[in-house]
Amino acid sequence: MLARLQENWDSGLNRFGRPGEILVGAIVDGDLAGVCGRNVDPFACNAVAGRVRHLYVAPAHRGEGIGSLLVRFIARDAADFFRFLNTRAPPPAFEFYERLGFSPVLENSTVTHRLYF
Repeated sequence: MLARLQENWDSGLNRFGRPGEILVGAIVDGDLAGVCGRNVDPFACNAVAGRVRHLYVAPAHRGEGIGSLLVRFIARDAADFFRFLNTRAPPPAFEFYERLGFSPVLENSTVTHRLYF
Protein backbone atom coordinates (compact mmCIF):
# COMPACT_ATOMS: atom_id res chain seq x y z
CA MET A 1 0.00 0.00 0.00
CA LEU A 2 2.68 2.49 0.99
CA ALA A 3 4.88 1.53 -1.95
CA ARG A 4 2.03 2.23 -4.40
CA LEU A 5 1.30 5.53 -2.68
CA GLN A 6 4.95 6.55 -3.02
CA GLU A 7 5.19 5.37 -6.65
CA ASN A 8 2.09 7.38 -7.58
CA TRP A 9 3.45 10.43 -5.75
CA ASP A 10 6.92 10.18 -7.28
CA SER A 11 5.56 9.72 -10.80
CA GLY A 12 3.09 12.59 -10.38
CA LEU A 13 0.16 10.25 -11.06
CA ASN A 14 -1.46 11.14 -7.74
CA ARG A 15 -0.32 14.00 -5.52
CA PHE A 16 -3.72 14.79 -4.02
CA GLY A 17 -3.63 18.24 -5.57
CA ARG A 18 -7.04 18.69 -7.17
CA PRO A 19 -9.85 20.55 -5.39
CA GLY A 20 -11.15 18.46 -2.52
CA GLU A 21 -8.19 16.12 -2.44
CA ILE A 22 -6.09 15.60 0.68
CA LEU A 23 -3.46 13.23 2.06
CA VAL A 24 -3.03 13.00 5.84
CA GLY A 25 -0.83 11.07 8.20
CA ALA A 26 -0.98 10.14 11.86
CA ILE A 27 2.25 10.49 13.81
CA VAL A 28 2.66 8.66 17.13
CA ASP A 29 5.83 9.18 19.15
CA GLY A 30 7.60 10.50 16.08
CA ASP A 31 6.70 7.53 13.87
CA LEU A 32 4.25 7.41 10.98
CA ALA A 33 1.40 5.33 12.38
CA GLY A 34 -0.99 5.64 9.44
CA VAL A 35 -2.01 7.46 6.28
CA CYS A 36 -5.23 8.10 4.40
CA GLY A 37 -6.13 10.11 1.34
CA ARG A 38 -9.16 11.53 -0.40
CA ASN A 39 -9.33 11.89 -4.15
CA VAL A 40 -11.80 12.63 -6.86
CA ASP A 41 -12.93 9.07 -7.59
CA PRO A 42 -10.99 8.02 -10.71
CA PHE A 43 -13.38 5.12 -11.33
CA ALA A 44 -16.60 7.19 -11.30
CA CYS A 45 -17.75 9.26 -14.23
CA ASN A 46 -19.00 11.82 -11.77
CA ALA A 47 -17.08 14.82 -10.41
CA VAL A 48 -19.12 14.80 -7.19
CA ALA A 49 -17.77 11.36 -6.23
CA GLY A 50 -14.86 11.31 -3.81
CA ARG A 51 -12.84 8.26 -2.87
CA VAL A 52 -11.00 7.07 0.24
CA ARG A 53 -7.49 6.17 -0.94
CA HIS A 54 -4.51 4.38 0.57
CA LEU A 55 -5.83 3.90 4.10
CA TYR A 56 -3.02 2.20 5.96
CA VAL A 57 -2.25 1.76 9.65
CA ALA A 58 1.10 0.31 10.72
CA PRO A 59 0.73 -3.09 12.40
CA ALA A 60 2.12 -1.77 15.70
CA HIS A 61 -0.71 0.79 15.85
CA ARG A 62 -3.69 -1.25 14.72
CA GLY A 63 -6.54 -1.41 17.19
CA GLU A 64 -5.77 2.06 18.58
CA GLY A 65 -8.46 3.90 16.60
CA ILE A 66 -6.02 5.52 14.18
CA GLY A 67 -7.80 4.21 11.07
CA SER A 68 -11.12 5.59 12.29
CA LEU A 69 -9.51 8.92 13.14
CA LEU A 70 -7.96 9.19 9.67
CA VAL A 71 -11.17 8.34 7.81
CA ARG A 72 -13.22 10.72 9.97
CA PHE A 73 -10.65 13.45 9.32
CA ILE A 74 -10.78 13.13 5.54
CA ALA A 75 -14.60 12.91 5.66
CA ARG A 76 -14.89 16.00 7.88
CA ASP A 77 -15.08 18.58 5.09
CA ALA A 78 -15.62 16.24 2.15
CA ALA A 79 -19.20 17.48 1.69
CA ASP A 80 -17.74 20.83 0.64
CA PHE A 81 -16.43 19.08 -2.49
CA PHE A 82 -18.33 15.82 -2.96
CA ARG A 83 -21.79 14.32 -2.51
CA PHE A 84 -20.36 11.04 -1.27
CA LEU A 85 -17.13 9.11 -0.67
CA ASN A 86 -16.54 5.68 -2.21
CA THR A 87 -14.14 2.96 -1.17
CA ARG A 88 -13.31 -0.55 -2.28
CA ALA A 89 -12.52 -2.41 0.91
CA PRO A 90 -11.43 -5.99 1.44
CA PRO A 91 -14.08 -8.12 3.19
CA PRO A 92 -12.32 -8.01 6.60
CA ALA A 93 -12.70 -4.19 6.53
CA PHE A 94 -16.44 -4.12 5.72
CA GLU A 95 -17.48 -3.86 9.36
CA PHE A 96 -14.91 -1.09 9.97
CA TYR A 97 -16.40 1.10 7.22
CA GLU A 98 -19.98 0.32 8.23
CA ARG A 99 -19.21 1.43 11.81
CA LEU A 100 -18.06 4.75 10.32
CA GLY A 101 -21.38 5.23 8.54
CA PHE A 102 -20.53 3.83 5.09
CA SER A 103 -23.29 1.86 3.38
CA PRO A 104 -22.61 -1.33 1.41
CA VAL A 105 -22.75 -0.97 -2.38
CA LEU A 106 -23.75 -4.08 -4.27
CA GLU A 107 -22.88 -5.14 -7.79
CA ASN A 108 -20.16 -2.57 -8.40
CA SER A 109 -16.65 -3.79 -9.19
CA THR A 110 -14.94 -0.58 -8.02
CA VAL A 111 -16.97 0.27 -4.89
CA THR A 112 -17.88 -1.83 -1.86
CA HIS A 113 -19.00 1.03 0.44
CA ARG A 114 -20.21 4.61 0.16
CA LEU A 115 -20.56 7.43 2.68
CA TYR A 116 -23.35 9.82 1.70
CA PHE A 117 -23.45 13.47 2.77
